[in-house]
Amino acid sequence: MGRVREGIDDALARFLEAQPVFFVATAPLSPTGRVNCSPKGNRGEFAVLGPRLVAYLDRTGSGIETVAHLRENGRIVLMFCAFSGPPRVVRLHGTGSVTGAGDSRLEELLSSFAADPSPGTRCVIVVSVERISDSCGFGVPLMTFEQHRPTLDEWAARKGPAGIERYWQDHNARSIDGLPGLS
Repeated sequence: MGRVREGIDDALARFLEAQPVFFVATAPLSPTGRVNCSPKGNRGEFAVLGPRLVAYLDRTGSGIETVAHLRENGRIVLMFCAFSGPPRVVRLHGTGSVTGAGDSRLEELLSSFAADPSPGTRCVIVVSVERISDSCGFGVPLMTFEQHRPTLDEWAARKGPAGIERYWQDHNARSIDGLPGLS
């Protein structure tokens, strides 16, 4: 059934990078803080950088929970489910960091992705993976993938760079629990 892996090999990397959606969960340190779980579309926006290192492009959203939680405590888990083909669930537990505008590592990281960053990309989330678990996924439904929604890219293009910056200031400066988000 389930197993813990030592690292991400080529076959697992291909599985992870091929999934059209994955999920990210984080939590603040406060026991009254809100746990966050977010779906992430993957059009080449997730990359395996090494046997225990992964990254994804973080796109503009209505909240900034993942970034705020990572800056506070670094804890993160990514979950990938096979919605077609053989059943499988993979979880990557680790410590995440935020690489954004002004960080000298940003350009190098951006070159690691199959996709170019969309106009609404806020930063790159890099995860140092501490635990890799693979389980059966028998309870995950079979679903057919149609396509990625164009809505977020269209919205970001309409806003333009200055509009995106204003949106970040207005909506992504603090998490729902008041933690600092984007500066």
